[in-house]
Amino acid sequence: MDHYEVIETDSKQVACGGGGGALGHPKVYLEMGEKSEITCPYCSRHYVLKEGAVAAAGH
Repeated sequence: MDHYEVIETDSKQVACGGGGGALGHPKVYLEMGEKSEITCPYCSRHYVLKEGAVAAAGH
C-alpha cells in the first residue's frame, strides 16, 4: 500500500487533519487498538508507534 507520509508517534491515539490548513480534511481521531500502526482513511498518512513507546492505560 502506498502511503502519503509516515509519522512516528508516542501514542496509540492520533488526530489527523490532513495538513495543509484549509486544504486538509476534517480532523479525525484514530485509535491503533492492538496494532502498532494505523492509516488515515482520508489522506493515507500512516502513523507508526515509535519503538519502545508505552501505550497509555485507559481511564
